[in-house]
Amino acid sequence: MRMEITLAELEQAINYWRARQPSQGVERALSAPVDALAELYARMIFYRRASIAVAALDSTLQQLLQVAREQK
Repeated sequence: MRMEITLAELEQAINYWRARQPSQGVERALSAPVDALAELYARMIFYRRASIAVAALDSTLQQLLQVAREQK
């Protein structure tokens, strides 16, 4: 896996997981993978980061990103 993830790549990963596990229920809650990636996306926007080191992420996020990257 590449050492950094950009906002654009993170958006692609979110879209991949949204297609695989769409929001459900009356409240349209996000699935766990989408929620985790969206939280990272929000933090990157808040801190004005264009990219982040993959090694700085927990193993769950790393795995979600890896699966999404492999589907390109």
